[in-house]
Amino acid sequence: MTIRNVGIVGAGTMGNGIAQACAVAGVNAVMLDVNAAALDKGVATISASLDRLVKKEKIHAADKAAALARVKTTTSIDELAGCDYVIEAATENEALKIKILKDLDAVVQPGVVIATNTSSISITRLAAATHRPDRFIGMHFFNPVPMMALVELIRGIATSDETLEIAQGLAKALGKTPITVKNSPGFVVNRILCPMINEAIFCLQEGLATAEDIDNGMKLGTNQPIGPLALADMIGLDVMIAVMNVFYEGFNDPKYRPAPLLKEMVAAGYLGRKTGRGFYRY
Repeated sequence: MTIRNVGIVGAGTMGNGIAQACAVAGVNAVMLDVNAAALDKGVATISASLDRLVKKEKIHAADKAAALARVKTTTSIDELAGCDYVIEAATENEALKIKILKDLDAVVQPGVVIATNTSSISITRLAAATHRPDRFIGMHFFNPVPMMALVELIRGIATSDETLEIAQGLAKALGKTPITVKNSPGFVVNRILCPMINEAIFCLQEGLATAEDIDNGMKLGTNQPIGPLALADMIGLDVMIAVMNVFYEGFNDPKYRPAPLLKEMVAAGYLGRKTGRGFYRY
């Protein structure tokens, strides 16, 4: 099955990144957001990202123009009715996602696959909000989407083999490498990554080393391109605590408890790069 038109709900970091990946691959993207200003910002982000690729001579100026022409924006969910694949990429809030998924389910054609870009919420639970749980799948992209090669495809209990094959085909068409994962809190990558970051926060909280030394230790000692605390700032500390709470509640295991320092920083509004202050100042 060839996907030609992808609807994307959300014009934020993940939404505009997915839209860019689609557009560069020759797939039309319809990016929906309730806020027109967010849509303008999303398109500006895509344009700036493509400018960097032109500057690095990875694409030509004509390629940028062609990609931008494939991105359409709208504030009306009805504009997604003609899409043959839809990806929900709203903020990591279960109640909000369920509302959006119910609205999408009522608008898009019955056979169309609805995917969610959630990084931690149960795919089975989100699928139950629709009338097409067999045509529902988790499609977890990684930030920054245009650069990261991985896509986690997460099957809910009712996800069909055909739906998985369609999602795999789209991921490959976008130049990504898909891995298939069972539905479980955090799936695979975040199940491993977020507790590691949380442990780094415990180390900082206990005064074992400075943030810089913790990050340098992990970069030089385990060959990671970015340290765990700098990565937490990039992800957003509010997102980090939300994911850890999902683990803590989902597994009922104290090893997943969020570090008190993480809670304190989120309470203070120190959310990382997005607010100019996290474990580092920006």
